[in-house]
Amino acid sequence: MKELELKYGCNPNQKPSRIFMEEGELPIQVLNGRPGYINFLDAFNSWQLVRELKAATGLPAAASFKHVSPAGAAVGLPLSDTLKKVYFVDDAPLPLTPIASAYARARGADRMSSYGDFIALSDVCDESTARLINREVSDGVIAPGYTPEALEVLKSKRKGTYNVIQMDPDYRPAPIERKQCFGITFEQGRNEIDLADPALFGNVPTRNKTFTDEARRDLVIALITLKYTQSNSVCYVKDGQAIGIGAGQQSRIHCTRLAGNKADIWWLRQHPKVMGLPFVPGIRRADRDNTIDIYIGPEHDDVLREGEWQKFFTERPEPLSGQEIREWLAQNTGVCLGSDAFFPFGDNIERARKSGVQYVAQAGGSVRDDHVIDTCDKYGIAMAFTGVRLFHH
Repeated sequence: MKELELKYGCNPNQKPSRIFMEEGELPIQVLNGRPGYINFLDAFNSWQLVRELKAATGLPAAASFKHVSPAGAAVGLPLSDTLKKVYFVDDAPLPLTPIASAYARARGADRMSSYGDFIALSDVCDESTARLINREVSDGVIAPGYTPEALEVLKSKRKGTYNVIQMDPDYRPAPIERKQCFGITFEQGRNEIDLADPALFGNVPTRNKTFTDEARRDLVIALITLKYTQSNSVCYVKDGQAIGIGAGQQSRIHCTRLAGNKADIWWLRQHPKVMGLPFVPGIRRADRDNTIDIYIGPEHDDVLREGEWQKFFTERPEPLSGQEIREWLAQNTGVCLGSDAFFPFGDNIERARKSGVQYVAQAGGSVRDDHVIDTCDKYGIAMAFTGVRLFHH
């Protein structure tokens, strides 16, 4: 198949629309559904991300994409009982395989943003993973293959319209890529930089120069995630998964704050009060996610005031106090932070520290590098200057 006609482009008024190959055939098979323009953008960007994560770590990888940026990305490390409960997979119908664990982590990091996502899997989708996908609101999935049992599950999703794409894992694009804007063609070499190269961590200007093996792995995950995130972008990673991604912000400090706030929410969802919220039986998964998000935040009265809490809880829970939030956030340590370009000021480090960051990888090269280094040294943070910029548009 050399080309595939689409229903429309980014918006219904943008017709005609298609994807096609100038040479050769499309490296995909649509096994179910009718993916659209944005679906394919998400699919191809997310596939590149998980393929690189698998190559860099040797572990199965998954990503959850929305509007051409990841909401979550992870490798298939085992989940603790706490994370299984927080990610709503403690009642999974089948034991979690490594690729299912990767998906649960990628989807669970920022469930609000992942609502209606497109999923990428580095490995063959098995039945364990398919049954997790089947329970969530999602637009589609791309993977190098599907077991017969998994395909049967996915084909039944969304009344048989769920988008299932099989990717040729041996496909390699041409070294030069092109895109059009306003009728003008842009051309550049593909960004093929190897972000697993140990040399990227050779320039460590901070007093603390120690990176654990886990920190190096997580920083690589952060950098690869940023490679496929709309710039400006910042990514917080812990234990093999992104826990906060800030994408498409004009100011880098806003990226750092946005991603840091998401990382804080990820950690606060593990607070005993949150895990013990007395939800009414049968509450929808999306309503539960939204209620938790509001309960954790400053507008918690929206779900706790009289006449409202009864819609969500069997009894009115006590809100988290400011002191409880501060004390709980202080327990989050060992977080890694990656940036797609240099930090211009130390305020980014100040904000990152509040979310438990102890390791940083960024390009370096700012006129205020000295200020950023001094701020890291103030808190004992180890920071590497990679010398690599990862802008993505």
